Amino acid sequence: MLVRTAVVLVLVACIPTLAVAQHDAAAMAPSTVAPREAAQFDFLVGHWELTITPAAVGLAARIHGAPKMLGTWKAWRALDGWGIEDELRITDASGNPRAFSHAVRTFRAATRKWVTSSLDVYRSTFSSSVAEFRNGEMTVNGSRSIDRDGKPVMTRSRYFDITATSFRFTQQRSSDNGQTWTDNLKIEARRVAASAPR
Repeated sequence: MLVRTAVVLVLVACIPTLAVAQHDAAAMAPSTVAPREAAQFDFLVGHWELTITPAAVGLAARIHGAPKMLGTWKAWRALDGWGIEDELRITDASGNPRAFSHAVRTFRAATRKWVTSSLDVYRSTFSSSVAEFRNGEMTVNGSRSIDRDGKPVMTRSRYFDITATSFRFTQQRSSDNGQTWTDNLKIEARRVAASAPR
């Protein structure tokens, strides 16, 4: 009898606490409606054809110039309006695959910035970055990752000259923790369709 009474008293004592916890949880619930800034990456939505110029690395490339590459970039709205997903494919001039990445980009309302997780499909490696849209340009700072040679590298990128039918993209790399930067590649993008098949 004493045990039963003790259990009842504990339950009665907990009911106001549970009600407050539920009320606080509702008050702390995140917004489920994406803010208008979550459309900042919408310029990327669609199907793009790319002309890619990698940095001239090595003696032959410095003498003859870096070989042009081609590619496609396909992006679509995702995540209930909070972001986009996209796929970037790069080939050499003969159509041989060189790179394939899949990215998920989401707007973080608390920081007013974009967080991206990218998968390098051919190497099965992930990288992350943070982006900010300002003055008509999207700047991206990549976290430290591993390059094709297994060395740590940081990246910073910029989307600029953004129009309804084109944009430009540049990327730089640093292998000394951001002390010095070198050009990595340049992309000229031309829209071929307003939407992209998945």
